[in-house]
Amino acid sequence: MKFTDGYWRKRDGVTVLHPAHVQDSVIGADSLTVLAATRKVRDRGDTLDSPLLTITCTAPAPDVIRVTIEHFQGEVAKYPDFALTPSPVDAGIRDLEITSGALTARFTSGERWGLDFLAGGRRITGSGWKGMGAVDTADGESYIHEQLDLGVGEVVHGLGERFGPLVKNGQSVDIWNEDGGTSSELAYKNVPFYLTSGGYGVLVDHPGRVSFEVASEMVTRTQFSVAGQRLSYLVIHGPTPADVIRKYTALTGRPALPPAWSFGLWLTTSFTTSYDEETVNSFIDGMAERDLPLSVFHFDTFWMREFSWCDFEWDPRVFPDPPGMLKRLAGKGLRTCLWINPYIAQRSALFAEGKAGGYLVRKANGDVWQWDRWQAGMALVDFTNPAAREWYAAKLRGLVEMGVDAFKSDFGERIPTDVVWHDGSDPERMHNYYTQLYNQVVFDVLREARGEGEAVLFARSATVGGQQFPVHWGGDNSGTFVSMAESLRGGLSLMSSGFGFWSHDIGGFEGLPDPAVFKRWVAFGLLSSHSRLHGNQSYRVPWNFDDEAVDVLRAFTHLKYRLMPYLFAAAREAHETGVPVMHSMLLGFPGDPAVTHLERQYLLGNDLLVAPVFSAEGEVTYYVPAGRWTHYLTGETVDGPGWVTETHGFDSVPLLVRPGAVIPVGARQDRPDYDYRDGVTLRLFAPAGRTAVRVPGPGGDVTVFTVDAGGDAVTIVRDGAALPWNVQLGDAVTALGAGDDSCTLTVA
Repeated sequence: MKFTDGYWRKRDGVTVLHPAHVQDSVIGADSLTVLAATRKVRDRGDTLDSPLLTITCTAPAPDVIRVTIEHFQGEVAKYPDFALTPSPVDAGIRDLEITSGALTARFTSGERWGLDFLAGGRRITGSGWKGMGAVDTADGESYIHEQLDLGVGEVVHGLGERFGPLVKNGQSVDIWNEDGGTSSELAYKNVPFYLTSGGYGVLVDHPGRVSFEVASEMVTRTQFSVAGQRLSYLVIHGPTPADVIRKYTALTGRPALPPAWSFGLWLTTSFTTSYDEETVNSFIDGMAERDLPLSVFHFDTFWMREFSWCDFEWDPRVFPDPPGMLKRLAGKGLRTCLWINPYIAQRSALFAEGKAGGYLVRKANGDVWQWDRWQAGMALVDFTNPAAREWYAAKLRGLVEMGVDAFKSDFGERIPTDVVWHDGSDPERMHNYYTQLYNQVVFDVLREARGEGEAVLFARSATVGGQQFPVHWGGDNSGTFVSMAESLRGGLSLMSSGFGFWSHDIGGFEGLPDPAVFKRWVAFGLLSSHSRLHGNQSYRVPWNFDDEAVDVLRAFTHLKYRLMPYLFAAAREAHETGVPVMHSMLLGFPGDPAVTHLERQYLLGNDLLVAPVFSAEGEVTYYVPAGRWTHYLTGETVDGPGWVTETHGFDSVPLLVRPGAVIPVGARQDRPDYDYRDGVTLRLFAPAGRTAVRVPGPGGDVTVFTVDAGGDAVTIVRDGAALPWNVQLGDAVTALGAGDDSCTLTVA
């Protein structure tokens, strides 16, 4: 929200109280509180009719400082709140200064107001003159805003899933979940957290609407504002962007580790297409006949009867034997996923049940809230009610017991604000937060039934903390190259907001993609953390496009399954540290100023660079950081730093290996879940120094290979079970005996 009319004036009807100077300060046991006068106080008379702002600083975790700004403190406390996990920290507090780890917040004590954030003695950002303010408008609304400085060349990433430019500088962003597709300023997954190239991040601790003006209203500052009399935000010091993500996810929750099978290829019935068990089997058998190994089959909305979503009952007209069908699919080695949402249509038998039990969201007069959008007369499950959560969970448990392995938890964004919640939650704050309750209920059902490490969702909506319940996909895109690019921007933005796993509809959801679009998207989709073929009005089996599409899908599916030792190690890192499997170049190369605006390429794990091709002709231009990089598919090398333009066939894509990397390659290409240590190949790319390679095994076991490269020799030591394995240097393969603990190789 903008409050000014240029640099000097406020907008008509807007008055703002800005701190003028520190009037007093109080040091508590674990806090520093500053009373800021909003005009100069030179004598006692100046204290009359003179408002104060109260600014309280605490240290919830190492390298993290919370700042809370309050005008009137008499407001009734509102909830829900984000669930943050603090860590013990011995904060250093003295007059006008608080330190947490390497981060210090220091108030200016002179005539001019200021709040500086310093790391290692260097100012990384701060709130300067007229940066902080309490706002009143002519129509009686109140807001608190803060403005934090941006340095020369400093860029901002994050703020959840955003489909516009990856760099948010110059943008106005409202944190408000909406069902808006992938081609507008609206987003399904809004997160009031941003990450900068300056080595810090900022979380605004407000689950409702937060308005950001990122180098827009004030081009040298990032402004954020919330309605009411109180605003709380946390500054998180890195010093690198990846460090910021680690510390942010330590506060808001690390992603669960998805099961290995979920990294395989998913195929769906698509949305409005006609299907039954015979149709499903024709797809599954057709994939098997063409050596296109599937991992998951997904049943979209019409597994239930029309006008009945959700009643969690299979449509008996097309699926007369659901338990038998699920058992038959499992016999083919497939997992199954079902589409669900938190809306209850009036025709559903669950509507009357939910109304009678008080499980549905109500209006102030006690009526059940309803409308006709999406499903006729639909209501909304009130997940603030423990009984409603259990009621909904019980319906899902019945499906899990039937043999279902995963749920696509769709929707969760169309949440009204003119309602009353069971637990008294504030409707404005619950609008965005609803998705957290919804996805947690679904995820917990799967985790309790299948065990730790076996639960996985395909979720569309999210807020702060939603990364704990993977996987999230990018929503309703279109079958065009333009939409393919906007999907990637949305994913990179989301992953810069702490989400470790991400997917998208290969080929686009809306429309029938041109075969060229589909084939290029296949390469991008199989080089994402999770890979799903899905559409709206048309099936997404590759032979519906052309014969080459079958070959392309086979090649990239096999490639992904061979890369699973590397990918699952990256997944474990995301689970343990919060650093996403896919991430922007900024996270991998924070010292390279050329990477800040790169939104058509990404890192897959720490050592693979992917540049999807966004044209039928195959021409692609991408940036290579310093060093000699190697094309994984061809062995050709590219020297950076610099820009590269290449032309790729449909069976190829720029997939480059970082200099010095060791990539573990699996022995199987028919499935994603196997013992990655059995027959693993280590591919070495310009090895130098010591590199530790973690290769996951089943049950959480990990084998570590230590590679030492010096001079003309490479020594490799294995720590763990004795397994047959080999090392590949360029085109030369040297086999090592199953019982060898180490060996020395001569580099060709």
